Amino acid sequence: MLKIDLLRHGQSTLSHTLRGSTDDDLTELGWSQMQHSIDQSLHAQDNEAVPWDVIFSSPLKRCRLFADRIAQQIEKPVFYHANLQEMHFGDWEALSTQYIYENEPELLANFWQQPTLFSPPNAETMQNFHLRVINGLTNIQQQMQANHWQHALLVTHGGVIKLLKCIALKHTLDDLLKMSAELGQLNAFILHEDGALAFVEHSA
Repeated sequence: MLKIDLLRHGQSTLSHTLRGSTDDDLTELGWSQMQHSIDQSLHAQDNEAVPWDVIFSSPLKRCRLFADRIAQQIEKPVFYHANLQEMHFGDWEALSTQYIYENEPELLANFWQQPTLFSPPNAETMQNFHLRVINGLTNIQQQMQANHWQHALLVTHGGVIKLLKCIALKHTLDDLLKMSAELGQLNAFILHEDGALAFVEHSA
């Protein structure tokens, strides 16, 4: 049984859009949102020990740069996994939902209601996104087991967290966009040996 805490990146320069795989930067507020969640978690330790053995991160800047900082702060190794990246939104990359609503309202409504059946134009499908994230989690599990790491911090994106919450809570993937994953906040999961996932709490 392994523990994984998923930290969503904080506010970024394109937070008002579907930035997906667009590599935008954190704002100052985004940095502080993430640091606040980490500090809360560190201060919650009775013996003041660092809770995490290792850090895994999406390679996108809004995750990677903060992961680098925390790895130095707590003196733990950090690894980058492309499978932890956000869903790619195709032609909707870096567009605001307001703009999409004004130009393609039916497509947007279909995607919001049934993302397993409707994808943005030229986007990653929900099925491919699901497969990619699960493959990434399996690789992380194997890496943790090989190194006897029990507790990992994953710095990632809202879509990844929502997907894993759907799986852990046994919801259909069409509920993914209804799940919560607040900017800069931690969500805790238990990863069982057989790959089963359990959602523990909203941590921060």
